[in-house]
Amino acid sequence: MAVMHWIDTHCHLDAPEFDRDRDAVVQRARAAGVSQLVIPAVAVSNFEAVRRLAHAHGLAYALGIHPLCVNDAHDDDLDRLEAALATHRDDPRLVAVGEIGLDHFVPGLDQPKAERFFAGQLKLARDAGLPVIVHVRRSADHVLKHLRRIPVQGIAHAFNGSEQQADCFVGLGFRLGFGGAMTFDRALQIRRIAQSVPAHVPVLETDAPDIPPHWLYRTAAERAAGPDSRNEPAELPRIAGTLAALRGWTPDHTAEVCAANARAALPRLAGLPPSPPPAGPP
Repeated sequence: MAVMHWIDTHCHLDAPEFDRDRDAVVQRARAAGVSQLVIPAVAVSNFEAVRRLAHAHGLAYALGIHPLCVNDAHDDDLDRLEAALATHRDDPRLVAVGEIGLDHFVPGLDQPKAERFFAGQLKLARDAGLPVIVHVRRSADHVLKHLRRIPVQGIAHAFNGSEQQADCFVGLGFRLGFGGAMTFDRALQIRRIAQSVPAHVPVLETDAPDIPPHWLYRTAAERAAGPDSRNEPAELPRIAGTLAALRGWTPDHTAEVCAANARAALPRLAGLPPSPPPAGPP
């Protein structure tokens, strides 16, 4: 039987939630068949952290400034991103510019600044010949406006837009990221899009430690009482089971198709060997 290789296209492995057991998290992911992770940066301050983690564990990374971090970003951070992309342009583990985008859900964000940073990062990605990993939260139409002006390709992370917006992203050459939100029965629109998009479109992600699947979800009261809802990349094959069920695919076919889609969206992944399985128990 062929070994399934899953690719988690979005995992914040550098997050403080993983400080206590980061190596074990990677081992559990490998034991579950998750052979590759993409670790996106969110600010200039964690560029080096994601790069070091990727090299330490045989993973991939992206460099970018997250829309939720733009308020605190300095005007010269775009220059610093440009310099980092130039410094590491020959690093095969640098696979994208990300996580970048727009967020119209969180109040209090400086939206003109966010749009300026997003457009600037799209230009840097285009000039570097790299795809992008795009944050799209209640902002799909504005994100699409910029993508039409500055054509790049990549992944629309944690996609939660309309079917029409999904079609627009696909028409611009984007893949759509599906993760824990898809596992909730009430996520009707996400599940409908996951079921209906062309087979070359879906990629899998956890967004760990965030967006836990339904079996890890805890209410605020439950979290206050002790149990947390930390997501981790080892959950990816079970999350993928939802996509397989929605589309009528086998697990093997789901792994094969989604890994191929990830490599098409982030071409440098194709040059990276699958991470080896753990030597011992995690």
